[in-house]
Amino acid sequence: MALNMNSVLGIIPARGGSKRLPHKNILPLAGNPLISYTINAGLYSHYIDELMVSTDDNEIARISVNFGAKVPFIRPPDLAQDDTSTFAVVQHVIDYYKNEEGKLFEYIVLLQPTSPLRDGVDIDNAMSLMQANKADAVISVSQPDHTPLWCNTLPEDLSMEGFLRDDVKFKRSQELDRYYRLNGAIYICKTSRLLEEKTFFLKNRIYAHIMKQEKSIDIDTMLDLMLCEILLSERMSANVS
Repeated sequence: MALNMNSVLGIIPARGGSKRLPHKNILPLAGNPLISYTINAGLYSHYIDELMVSTDDNEIARISVNFGAKVPFIRPPDLAQDDTSTFAVVQHVIDYYKNEEGKLFEYIVLLQPTSPLRDGVDIDNAMSLMQANKADAVISVSQPDHTPLWCNTLPEDLSMEGFLRDDVKFKRSQELDRYYRLNGAIYICKTSRLLEEKTFFLKNRIYAHIMKQEKSIDIDTMLDLMLCEILLSERMSANVS
């Protein structure tokens, strides 16, 4: 089968199982299923040529299709386990398009459904950064709430001797080095490099796309969901005004 070279494939991985928050990917958030926000962001992007959801769950598949994403297959159970790697899921998608539809996309954009505050502008800005730097990968980050230099492990007796380094102890937060964390919202990689290194974290030609903290919440607990509800309500009120 001759391969049809396409540019950018957006993949939303959304398995049905979630121990901490059951059915997390389709929990209601400001009146819509959680996954719908990521679908809308992907559809809004000017760079993504095809947006699909990889899921093992029929209800997630139905909702995803209703909101405009493609669900060309139901993910097999062995690729929907707690220990299934993200790369294994992505490789399965790439293999499907290559073998079943004769499509080979030059770039993969991975969008976690647990980042509902990331929007299409964020995706396009990350893609623009990629083009400007002639990069092979771009991953989104944001500043943490507090510097990790104020963090450490604790022994069993909870002693705080040596908890802070001497060069940190007497400095104000604004005097400390600026740190960034992965926020889980956007992963972009050239397909050939992704398959070669089996990770989005390439050895070189990789850059960070910095996002605002208020757009970087990753839904893992009910508190995260409640905070997103507040931020989305404020965003909707601002748009109405």
